[in-house]
Parts: sequence; C-alpha cells; structure tokens
Amino acid sequence: MPHRRDFIKKAGIGSFLLVNGISTFANSKLELLSSEKDKQKNADLLNNSTNNVLHDKPIRLTDGSFISMRPEPGKRKFTSNAVEETIVKIKSVMADKELAWMFENCFPNTLDTTVTYTEINGDPFTYVITGDIDAMWLRDSSAQVWPYLSLANNDEKLKKLLKGVIAKQSEFVLLEPYANAFYNDPKRISEWKDDYTTMKPGVHECKWEIDSLCYVIRLAHGYWKQTGDTSIFNKSWQDAMKLIIKTFRDQQRVHNKGPYHFQRSAASPTDTQFGSGYGNPTKKIGLIHSMFRPSDDSTIFPFLISSNMFAIVSLQQLAAIFETVLHDSDTANECKQFSAELDLAIKQHAILHHQTAGNIYPLEIDGFGNALFMDDANVPNLLSIPYIGYCKSDDELYLNTRKFSLSESNPWFNVGKFAKGIGGPHVGEKKIWPLGLVMQALTSNDNKEIIECLTMLKKTHADTGFIHESFNVDNPKDFSRSWFAWANTIFGELILHLYNEKPELLKINLV
Repeated sequence: MPHRRDFIKKAGIGSFLLVNGISTFANSKLELLSSEKDKQKNADLLNNSTNNVLHDKPIRLTDGSFISMRPEPGKRKFTSNAVEETIVKIKSVMADKELAWMFENCFPNTLDTTVTYTEINGDPFTYVITGDIDAMWLRDSSAQVWPYLSLANNDEKLKKLLKGVIAKQSEFVLLEPYANAFYNDPKRISEWKDDYTTMKPGVHECKWEIDSLCYVIRLAHGYWKQTGDTSIFNKSWQDAMKLIIKTFRDQQRVHNKGPYHFQRSAASPTDTQFGSGYGNPTKKIGLIHSMFRPSDDSTIFPFLISSNMFAIVSLQQLAAIFETVLHDSDTANECKQFSAELDLAIKQHAILHHQTAGNIYPLEIDGFGNALFMDDANVPNLLSIPYIGYCKSDDELYLNTRKFSLSESNPWFNVGKFAKGIGGPHVGEKKIWPLGLVMQALTSNDNKEIIECLTMLKKTHADTGFIHESFNVDNPKDFSRSWFAWANTIFGELILHLYNEKPELLKINLV
C-alpha cells in the first residue's frame, strides 16, 4: 500500500486518472448541441467511462447543468436519506451552479466511497478509509463524518453508522494508542512493518500525533451532544478513553521518555524523528510531546502548540462525559486538572514575541525558549484553534496569530496566480492545501474573506469537481491526491455552515 507521499498525481493534458473508481482522459472535450438528436449523446455521456472527473472544463449537459461526479447509486458504499435531502435543499438556494455541483460531489463523498458498515452481535462498527489509501486514520475518519452529526437525529441508519465509527475508533485506540492509522483486518501486516517502533498487526502506521486521540474524543462528545445517545459510552469506550488519558500523561515525560519512539529509513527527513526516535530535547514544562503533526510530518520542537490546545479542549469534553453521564467524579476531576495544567503551560510558555507579528502563538516550542514560527495547513493548526474550541474567533491573541498565519511572515504561506494560502513541508513550496482555505473561511466573520476563499476553491479544483490534498498556486492541475475524502467532506461542511449561518453568501454567483 503506497504511502500518502506516493499519491502525488499531476493532472494535465492526456493524463489518465482513477477517481472514486471512475476513469477519464484529461484532454477529453465534449461539445454538446441543444438538439433532439443529442439526447442520446447525453445519455451515453452519463453512462460510459469517459463521463467523469478531469476534463478541460467541467462537463455539462445540453441544458447547461453539470454532470454529477458521484458513483452511480448502486455503487455507493452507503446512502443516507438525510444527507441526500440536505444536498437537494442546499443546492436549491445556491446561485453559483459550479459551486453547487462541487457541493453535491463532495459533501457525500465519505459515504459514497469510503465507509464499510458491519454489525457484530447487533453492535455497529464502521471502517472509514481516507480515500486513495486503504487505511483508517483516527483524525481523518472523525473529520470525514463530523458534518453528518447534525443530521443523525433525522436518519436512524446514519446514526448507527456514526456509532459504528466511534466503536471502531475505540477498538483501534485499545490496540495501539500511539498509532495514527489502522487496517480493518487485524491480521494485516503494514508496509511500514520495519519502522523502528512497535508495529502491531492491524496497524498501518504508528506515528504519535496528539490530535489523533483528540479527534476520537471530539467525535464521541459531538455525537452525544447532537443525539443525546449515551449508549456509545460502554466499557470498551471508557477503557479507550482512560488509555488516552494515560498516553497523554506518559507523553508529558515528567519522569522518563515514555514507551514511544519512532524512526524510519526514509527519503524524506520529515518521515522520521531526531534523538533516537524520541525527538529533540525538551524542558519538561507540563505540555504533551507530539512526535508528528496532523500532516504526518515530524515535529522539530516536540511541544506542538495547536495540538496541546486541542488536548485541553478534549480533556474538558471527557470531564463532562465522565461527570454528567458516567458519574465517575474521579476521572472527571483528573481530566479537569490535566486540562487546566496544560492551559497554564500554554499561557506561561507559548505566547511569544515575533519580530514582525508581535505577540502570537508559535507552532512548536521546546521549553528552553526556542520556537518555530510558522503555520501548517493541516488541522489542528494555529488558524483552526477557534474551530477546535480553544478560543473565540474574536480573541485578540488569536487574531494576531491568524494575521501571521495568513501572511508572508509565515514561511509556508504561498501566493500565486490562482490562489494564496497555507501549505506546509508535506507537499513543498508553491503548494497550498485546500483544507487551509476551507479553515480560513470557517474561522472568518468577514464576508469578503469568505467569498474570496470560496472563489479560490472554485477556481482550483482542476475541473474535477472535487477538493484535493494540495495544488500548485500557479497551476491547479498540478495537484496531489485525486481522492481525499476529508478535504471533500470538510468543503461540504463549509457550505453547510454557510447555509446555516450566512445563507446570503450562497446566493452570490462567484466570479
């Protein structure tokens, strides 16, 4: 199974891609005439293998409408009536038909193409692959189904699928809390089996990333808040959560370095770690060490600030569940104390002065006074901290940090002919992640800025109708990952958010 870095596909003239199991030639051109004799051509266009995804311009029927890039109904992995009804409802108010077409393709992409739902002794389990890699990332799977939570009470089948994701994640955490990605088959051996770390059967990759465990908590807490269903908080889930707390504690490394270390024989230096796999040295200030970022790139300074902020919120969420639902005051109080401890460490050590930006949060620190001033597009990043619940979007320190993240003072902020936004070392210079553009819009209260982000997303999907991992700011057809379900679904989440919070923006026909 190829690694994420191997899924770099460059779209261009004559290229042949597979996207969601549908093939197409990039340089196909279809000129459809508005005449009776072309009705059959339209029908053929919808049914043959050249009808989808990467053309010089988005394919339209004779009436000017866009052709759906979704799999045929019978080939979809899962169908939710609530999701289908939401697509129809939101599309009907969107003035920009291309943007509406993208929403129709992207919002259900996780359900259409990535989920495997099963029941064992009547209990649901849902395996969610990330897209073009047959493995389930804890982070990605949580984010992929997150926007469906608000629809769960309207669709019992969808509700069971979401319960299944939570159950599957608990199973994976109990298998290996330090791993970021897993296989559905517990006996499957990873291509990364020779990494210098503990690699158990069923683990795809064992990169320790704080946010992986935070996303597991976020999904369970969000599901409970939306549905009121407490049946997910069974013994397996409770055991997994207590293991998460222990893992966070171990990675404070107060008494020793803990059980986890990681190195890999790799061409990219961001795929391995310093210090015999334990990372660069740190002064123990109470923060949690993270060996990798949400991008799966290694940290330079192990105290990854945005992920520690996420842990603060996650521990507060756990406290609420253990106190309110499970009536376990000991665990609830432990979570509250731990969260407050981390927050104090952030306030004491992670508000630093940048020579051009002023007082901001750095991305990483080591506790000795050294810091990495940059932002990476993957979530959680500094741009996303209101989204993950650490602060309000109008917080003064956040706004100053946000200004830095979205400026050329951030070394991974890229500006080009088609777009400007945050990228990261995972994909290199001149590339930005659409995730970053989506997050910029989700955390903005400025209508003009949101419209600018929507316009850039519309202009850079490379005529595929889908959102990619990254693209070249001077050539959107130079992109990575043609099938990246998280990016697709969070774009859908943005449109759903605007429909609920700023519906007037969807009534604008973008340039």
